[in-house]
Amino acid sequence: MFDTYEKGPFFDEMFSDTGQLPYTHYERLLQQYTNYNAESLSNKQRLIENAFLEEGITFTVYGDTEGTERIFPFDLIPRIIPPNEWQLIEEGLTQRLIALNLFLHDIYHEGQIIKDQVVPESVIKTATHYRPEMHGVKVSKDIYIQICGTDLIRDEAGNYICLEDNARCPSGVSYLLENREAMKRAFPNLYSQYSVRPVDNYPDLLLKTMQYLSPRQGRSPVCVLLTPGAYNSAYFEHTFLARKMGIEIVEGRDLIVHESYVYMRTTKGLEQVDVIYRRLDDDFIDPLCFREDSTLGVPGLMDAYVRGNVALANAVGTGVADDKVIYAYVPEIIKYYLDQSPILKNVPTYLAWRKEDRDYILDNLDSLVVKSANESGGYGMLMGPIATKKQRADFAQKIKSVPRNFIAQPVISLSRHPTICDDLSIEGRHVDLRPFVLYGDQIEIIPGGLTRVALNKGSLIVNSSQGGGSKDTWVLNY
Repeated sequence: MFDTYEKGPFFDEMFSDTGQLPYTHYERLLQQYTNYNAESLSNKQRLIENAFLEEGITFTVYGDTEGTERIFPFDLIPRIIPPNEWQLIEEGLTQRLIALNLFLHDIYHEGQIIKDQVVPESVIKTATHYRPEMHGVKVSKDIYIQICGTDLIRDEAGNYICLEDNARCPSGVSYLLENREAMKRAFPNLYSQYSVRPVDNYPDLLLKTMQYLSPRQGRSPVCVLLTPGAYNSAYFEHTFLARKMGIEIVEGRDLIVHESYVYMRTTKGLEQVDVIYRRLDDDFIDPLCFREDSTLGVPGLMDAYVRGNVALANAVGTGVADDKVIYAYVPEIIKYYLDQSPILKNVPTYLAWRKEDRDYILDNLDSLVVKSANESGGYGMLMGPIATKKQRADFAQKIKSVPRNFIAQPVISLSRHPTICDDLSIEGRHVDLRPFVLYGDQIEIIPGGLTRVALNKGSLIVNSSQGGGSKDTWVLNY
């Protein structure tokens, strides 16, 4: 089935530059897949999709006219990462997360990085998710980002590059875990031939991370997962993680604040809550502090939080680190706090608030990717090379109206990986990688991450809401 596979002018994850020879770590996989025909792979695909449907492994597409609930598309050819590559990723992600936490602590306390004019004060304080309410607030263990999902891509030379940091409510880890189980069931012989690092301990590590934050020491902490509810796009993940951790999943109406402490309503009465893994944004967590019209949050939660009577993961105000304008400054942030060069490079980024950059962006809209500073999921983005004249003109007007909220980057063609298409042929499709990082008493990085794949031919957009799917990601022990 690989006989007609074409590498194309991109870095290929499986095949080296010289001819059609696979990288050493893919040789065994290629040998195994030559034993399959289209029918056998189709049968495996159908079995996995049926299992996903039965287990409710779905996601929600808002505003879709064909129905909101969809099975998360899954590709049968896993991505394999050798140990030396993974070590580099681990070191780079660790460096990045430490620096971002130091940055968040600084801007909500001394503001030294602003005084030293490394990052402009106006850029920080006009960020959509900057929270002045967090000034001077001591967060538990001085950690702001306990759970981070950083998106990585590879350029034409195969170098890993950081595309963005997801520091508020990163999603997708449940699909990572379910993908692994699916591959082990569908290809037990192949999986057993590789020495793959396990990922199934993630829920235990996540619970341990949460418990570490508890303000009440000397007793078993009460942890809960706060969800916006069943209509949220990631509700499957919320229920999945709560079940795996053995904690309660709650909505705002299930919690109450009394005398600056948070309690959970139970059939036995009120039970004090120590740690909340919240899967909703700052705006909605407390109608007394942020959006008054929010029915999803808990009135008084911020008062309990500021007083140190309950811990939140992630901390309020971490969205500043998500801002795509702040992203452009992360190399300087790493240098400032750690006196190190970034291990993982950034994509070159133009900031529309700078007149020189803005002029360049407006003159080159047909060759750049333009992104809104605080959008996600593939929304609020202009792919210049494939956009229409009207779309480019509309974006130009938006940039001129609010230049602070836009960045632009050159088109990075992402690496490609062999992927099974609808007609059961195997073709290269663009991929990225979202590793998940936990920061508790130490930093833990789940080996692998969620490899997202742009299933539409030629597409560079891997988001599930935009037609993307995923692959299992195997990090090898040796």
